Amino acid sequence: MYAYIDGKLTFKGPAYVVIEAGGVGYHINISLNTFSKLGDAERSRLHVWLHVKEDAHTLYGFADEGEKRLFLHLISVSGIGPNTARMMLSSITPEEVQAAIVKGNVSQIQRIKGIGPKSAQRLILELQDKLRKEGLDTLSSAPANNSVKDEALSALVMLGFARNAAEKVIDAEISKNTDDITVEQLIKSALKSL
Repeated sequence: MYAYIDGKLTFKGPAYVVIEAGGVGYHINISLNTFSKLGDAERSRLHVWLHVKEDAHTLYGFADEGEKRLFLHLISVSGIGPNTARMMLSSITPEEVQAAIVKGNVSQIQRIKGIGPKSAQRLILELQDKLRKEGLDTLSSAPANNSVKDEALSALVMLGFARNAAEKVIDAEISKNTDDITVEQLIKSALKSL
């Protein structure tokens, strides 16, 4: 629902911040990693994720898009909730979390409070391939300056098309059109072929 919240940082603590944006103060839970990256700035932009439960709506904030993506991967694993994922990102850096999962380092993951041997193994089993494919550099930078092909492919995958099929159609459309083609034109022509 929310991508980020940008505004005046009215309160900063190790567990949460309050950012005032548009006259509304947003209580946003953060990791220690995000806390350390905020520094002493008066204005702040946090990438956020809204957790909706029947008894509460809770915002979780991240200093960068890479940490948010890792958080979303972590909570996709059965038995790992938002607070456990936040604890993981507070105990060790996001880069260390991702490296431990990719390398299958159960003992390092187990040292995190709230993570037992079964949870550590489940994290590795479910996320190792995904995180290996993404690569460690995805944490340090948000996807920026994507090519027209990358943006069109990402849009088609988000619409529910299989990545391989969408990529073949996009490649075919690009080879047909030698002129500069916009993302919108590429998506529209690819949709006709899918």
